[in-house]
Amino acid sequence: MLLWVDMLRKLFRRKRIKMSDIAPDEIFLDSSNLPHFNRGQFEGRFEKPLPGYVFYIVLFAFIIIAGVFIGRLWFLQIVHGEEYANASENNRLDHALIFSERGVIYDRTGEKLAWNVPNEAEPNTYALRAYTDLTGMGHILGHVQYPAKDTSGKYYTEEYVGGSGVEAIFNEVLSGENGVRIVETDAHGDIISENSIRRPKAGNNVILSIDAGLEHELYDAISSFATLHGFKGGAGVIMDVTTGELLALTSYPEVEPAVLTNGDSVSIGAYHLQSNTPFLNRVIGGQYTPGSIVKPFVAIGSLNEGIVDPEKKFLSTGSISVPNPYDPDNPSIFADWKAHGYVNMYDALAVSSNVYFYYVGGGFNGQEGLGIERLDMYFDLFGFGKTTNILLAGEEDGIVPSPQWKAENFEDDVWRIGDTYHTAIGQYGFLVTPLQVVRAISAIANDGLLLEPKLLFNDTVNIDTRIDIPEEDFSIVRKGMREGVLRGTAQALNVSYVNAAGKTGTAELGSKKKSVNSWTIGFFPYEKPRYAFAVIMESGPSSNLVGATAVMRQVFNWIDENRPEYFVP
Repeated sequence: MLLWVDMLRKLFRRKRIKMSDIAPDEIFLDSSNLPHFNRGQFEGRFEKPLPGYVFYIVLFAFIIIAGVFIGRLWFLQIVHGEEYANASENNRLDHALIFSERGVIYDRTGEKLAWNVPNEAEPNTYALRAYTDLTGMGHILGHVQYPAKDTSGKYYTEEYVGGSGVEAIFNEVLSGENGVRIVETDAHGDIISENSIRRPKAGNNVILSIDAGLEHELYDAISSFATLHGFKGGAGVIMDVTTGELLALTSYPEVEPAVLTNGDSVSIGAYHLQSNTPFLNRVIGGQYTPGSIVKPFVAIGSLNEGIVDPEKKFLSTGSISVPNPYDPDNPSIFADWKAHGYVNMYDALAVSSNVYFYYVGGGFNGQEGLGIERLDMYFDLFGFGKTTNILLAGEEDGIVPSPQWKAENFEDDVWRIGDTYHTAIGQYGFLVTPLQVVRAISAIANDGLLLEPKLLFNDTVNIDTRIDIPEEDFSIVRKGMREGVLRGTAQALNVSYVNAAGKTGTAELGSKKKSVNSWTIGFFPYEKPRYAFAVIMESGPSSNLVGATAVMRQVFNWIDENRPEYFVP
């Protein structure tokens, strides 16, 4: 017995069996009572108690978290408490814009041309822009762009922006200064109260030199004439010859300011589809062959250079013939539009004789001509071939033909006498704008003061140029233009209520000459000129016998009935 006990002791000592290693459920467990537990899901397992040190770890972690929380609370409430209190208050107080009123645009008679109306779609925001219903004002008024906001409702542009025309060039004058109001809201975002902290400042009004009624009538006369006689478009301008103020400046067809301002995509798309370019302001951006309207300036040059006496006559048989040294059997023929017989300067201006201006422009049959260099010099003196510095955008400078211009644009760079003849009657590559023409004719009316066109009423800024030519020379040319109204090509302007002076021009277009530009220019009253005018009817059929002078006759009739003071010397 002792032997077995000793052997068991040795066995337990070798294997170091501990009773604690035997699980309680193993004591009574055998194959007969083995439960059907899913050991993979931990079924039938006894939970073992956690060791004591785990509690201390968890407690330590809670102490650290509490410390961080208390520290952060001290940082927010003590260190930056005032700062965050202000920020919290601002979360309830929002800054909102108070849009300023844009200035109103008036014409010289006090008629509203552009003003503001309430924005019914978005009350308490910016006002909408409204424009006159009078046609003819589209190009000069232009349009604006409204303040714009993103999808969240925040404005990324907070002011009106002038897009074109007067709205653009006087944008700083018309624009005011936005105000700010404080809006208090509750936790739900509902407005509790509103208070203004900076009141808006309205923009300044602008008074234009334009007479809206006169401009509308000029536009209506041009558009009616174009429709009736098949012209592509037209333009007209009337200038005060003493101040440079523009009483009318209109281009047909036009675009409506409200369409562009409101962003009417359908109407804007329709404008783009029109073949007669309604977006083009023809008064400043249209470049046209002038034809015979340059003859008064050639006459001024020939008088000032002393190459001809105004009473000297030249015979117009309907053309002149210039020998061709390279082909004697085929002389160069330069035609007049008809045979005028013997004509002096007064006659030539009245009936628009080409032959006379071949003589004094290029020289012929022993008569000295100005020649191309002096022709270009006088055209330059009167402002042709350069911009007028009007504030409107899109002005073109035109072209005055010269040997240098020909060398730069043609393979045959030799300047010939025929080129001079054509330049002297406003053909060849000659291009002018209606605004250039009215400024030039104003200089003939006012004895040589080349004015800078003005758009503001009573604008006292003068940047004008005096052309150094004797008044007597201007007087002679004015008399010839008066004869044009009395017995010449501008007889449609021979009315009882005002004495006017005028000159017409017809410029043939294209190699087949099936289309023409029709011009009429002049000034009134003749005795003491106050206003000059220029009207161009663009690209009409050459078979048409009625010219642009008919447009100005309609305008004269309107002035007589509505603005008779313009006819007072």
